[in-house]
Amino acid sequence: MSESERTARSPRNRHRQTLTIYRDDHIGDAIGLVFLEPPESAGDAILTRLRRYLGPKVRIIKAEVARDAIEVEFHVHRWPEEAARLADAAGALREKGARRNALEMYREALEIDSVSAKAMEGYGMTLAQRGRDTEALDARKYAREMGAAGADLLLTMMNCASRLGRRSAAIRYASELLKLEPRNIAARRVLKAMRKSA
Repeated sequence: MSESERTARSPRNRHRQTLTIYRDDHIGDAIGLVFLEPPESAGDAILTRLRRYLGPKVRIIKAEVARDAIEVEFHVHRWPEEAARLADAAGALREKGARRNALEMYREALEIDSVSAKAMEGYGMTLAQRGRDTEALDARKYAREMGAAGADLLLTMMNCASRLGRRSAAIRYASELLKLEPRNIAARRVLKAMRKSA
């Protein structure tokens, strides 16, 4: 085994973490089907869906399915400090308008830390700025599951859902955003538009 392989498999790079997958974020997709499966009779099917969603770098320890969310505990090999530095550099590129280069750098960050909320959140924002709303919404959802939070996250999710015509999702994100920022004009505008189109 090479030195780099030994470093990659080093126990100090192995982290135990928990994430929360929200039912409302996955209505109509493969993960959303998990909430329709009876847990007592579909354990293997649920774990298979979760493994596909979280990727090969994540080793699931246990998953608890409730009515509105799934709590997943897992092990993952990651380098969070290095990934955070790459995500910061990618953010600087994005702010300068170099979005294609920023996307590439965010991908590098996620390669060494596939559960980096910071990198995934920035990746999703950059995708949204490039008009790739479906991918952007998926990335922002994943970032939220990994611990990202805040008004900017919800604003991007709301705008992507609205542009994609996902009315119920847009309304939900707008309502969540208004709980954080009761005077948010964009959220009020989306709610008004969605109610008119109902």
